[in-house]
Amino acid sequence: MQLIPAIDLMNGKIVRLTRGEAKTAKIYESKFGSPVEAAKRWRDEGAGKLHIIDLDAAFALGDNHSVIAEVAKNVKLPIQVGGGIRSYETAEKLFELGITQVILGALAFSDPSAIGKIWKKFGAESVIVALDNKDGLIMVEGWKTATAMTVDDALEKYTGLGVQRFLITSIVQDGMLTGPDLQTLSQAALYPNAKIVAAGGIGTIGDLVALKEIGVEGAVIGKALYEGRFTLKEAIQKIGA
Repeated sequence: MQLIPAIDLMNGKIVRLTRGEAKTAKIYESKFGSPVEAAKRWRDEGAGKLHIIDLDAAFALGDNHSVIAEVAKNVKLPIQVGGGIRSYETAEKLFELGITQVILGALAFSDPSAIGKIWKKFGAESVIVALDNKDGLIMVEGWKTATAMTVDDALEKYTGLGVQRFLITSIVQDGMLTGPDLQTLSQAALYPNAKIVAAGGIGTIGDLVALKEIGVEGAVIGKALYEGRFTLKEAIQKIGA
């Protein structure tokens, strides 16, 4: 199981939110430095990939593309980016900055044909579909808009379209450090053609052990690292990822 440290950006700084609420933003600049400095730290602790969410773009308040470009230039790791990618053109611009994968929420649901268009230019590994869910339904557009689809509905639909990789985030657990939504994730991990990356609620290395046991491909770790619950190096040593 791959462990992927998260770098969430607002106004060019690393922040963490609770349940996706902008008003809960906590800045981690004093301890972790700039996004580039944090990215180098995660690389040096053993990260094989970085997970960057552009919260300003997700909330339609601008973007952090220049910061993402700086990270991609200075830290030679694969980078997956999500948040506010609501057109093919935005995805294309991000790839041109040097990232590896786009995480698609609203665009995947409003225009599934965009997925194939991105694959055609940037390869079959280039798209992850985000299944951010609350009360059983997928949420999009900065987690403000509910769709009519459940996680199971979405897995059925998008695996049928050839999508293999999914990021599943429990919005209720996100930023709470109280453990991931193992029930939803374990069911999703049973889909034969789906590779699942789990996010939301991870607070201990024990949570990571539980995720590994249910068979998810990866786990995105955010607040637990920034709040010092454990180090990435410790987690990798325990999980072997």
